[in-house]
Amino acid sequence: MNRTQTLTRWFAADNNPIQVFGTVAAIVVGAIAVRPIGTSGTGLAVLCLLVLVSLLLCTRLIPEGRLSPRVQLTVLCVWSAGAAALLALDRSGASALFAYFVTGHAGYRLDSRRSLPFAACTSVLCAGVLVLPWGGHHTSWIVGAFTGVSVLVGISNRAHTEALRSARAAAEQAELASRAEARAEALAERARIARDVHDVLAHSLAGVNMQLEVTDALLESGDIERARQAAQRAQSLVRSGLTEVQRTVGDLREDALPLVETLRSMLASLSDAGTLTVDGPERELPVRLAQVIVRCAQEALTNAHKYAPGAPVRMRLEYVERREHLPDETVFEVVNSAPPEGSRPLAGAGSGMGLVGMRERLDLVGGTVTAGPIVDGDDAGGWRVRVVIQG
Repeated sequence: MNRTQTLTRWFAADNNPIQVFGTVAAIVVGAIAVRPIGTSGTGLAVLCLLVLVSLLLCTRLIPEGRLSPRVQLTVLCVWSAGAAALLALDRSGASALFAYFVTGHAGYRLDSRRSLPFAACTSVLCAGVLVLPWGGHHTSWIVGAFTGVSVLVGISNRAHTEALRSARAAAEQAELASRAEARAEALAERARIARDVHDVLAHSLAGVNMQLEVTDALLESGDIERARQAAQRAQSLVRSGLTEVQRTVGDLREDALPLVETLRSMLASLSDAGTLTVDGPERELPVRLAQVIVRCAQEALTNAHKYAPGAPVRMRLEYVERREHLPDETVFEVVNSAPPEGSRPLAGAGSGMGLVGMRERLDLVGGTVTAGPIVDGDDAGGWRVRVVIQG
């Protein structure tokens, strides 16, 4: 990039077409209206002052921050003095345009504590040179006295510009926050997918492992027919596991999930002694909440078959309608009775991540889960998982 391109880019930054047009128009009007008489004496002084204030007027195009506050104030003071001197020597009175521009520019570039005194001094200076009898000019001192009024226009423009910048900064911050939120949601979704895959695999592999253990025991006892049936059940669990994996991938889409039918299917595939009870007026839950309940059911059923193989399992889904402005609730319970005598937990049971993943998943939707042993009643010695979700 050559020097001319660099200078053009430096001046063009942060400038709008209206500002550039106003600066050029002021210089053109001043050059046409201010007519120096001759090229010597007063005429030469007027010509030099016209060139000087025109060049200083071009400093309006320099972006903010490129000039230090001290340099900016020095430029404005020279500009004010040059405009006042030109106003004193020029007979047309058009040179007052440059004085109005300098106070307006001061209001835009300086804070009010400095711009207002500067404008007052410029007004006094311009009015003073018009009052003093040294040129026989025909411009009233009132024109000079009012040159400081344009500082209010500069202050107003500055406030408007700062408001636009604040709005732009707020929009950028909102966009950054939106991107961060989207990233957090994506990470949460990835964690949910990992938990879903874990639940599906644990659910399927635990059932396959149980059937293989049964097959091994039956082969040792010589019961070939029942061993073959257990092996077939293991194959069925593998197929159902593949189906569940496909369902997990399908759940990533926002499709409606038939919750009750899904729970019944899961219970029937894992327990011959399982029952499902639905209480309250049934309603369609949001897809995300239904998916959470299904994953919790998978984990609870997997744990029941790991730690209490052969024990009856009961599911209960309750839709609770709250009064007034309280949100509705959905309660889901999985209860397994005590394991039958002689049964033992499956080998390798307990990854330690099931309940942790369940709690993390429920935290994302504002739900709660409680899990623990049953110490009294008909199900004493069993286990209960209770999930409560608002919605």
